[in-house]
Amino acid sequence: MFRRTFWFTTGVAAGVWATTKVNRKLAKLTPESLALQAADRAVIAGRKVKLFALDVRDGMAHREAALKDALGLTAAPPAPSTARFPDSVTSSRSNSSTPTTRTPGKRTTDGVG
Repeated sequence: MFRRTFWFTTGVAAGVWATTKVNRKLAKLTPESLALQAADRAVIAGRKVKLFALDVRDGMAHREAALKDALGLTAAPPAPSTARFPDSVTSSRSNSSTPTTRTPGKRTTDGVG
């Protein structure tokens, strides 16, 4: 009698364990669960892509700095010149105290008329 009770109890325990395991697998295969799993995997993939992009950007910055050092481009650029025209051109135009007079048919010294 004990032998039958033991095997009956063992069979019931195995049945409960198998039923629970099957129900959990079925719950994972519902559309809602599959959608949640896909969303979670998409978020994880997005994070991995972002980390990869940050690593690439960091590597590009290091490589650019190394290339600039190798080419000697790290020095500051020369300051731009403040004078646009040579002194002789600006002084002759701005310091002219005599007004130019025009006579019909003749050209003036400034090339107009």
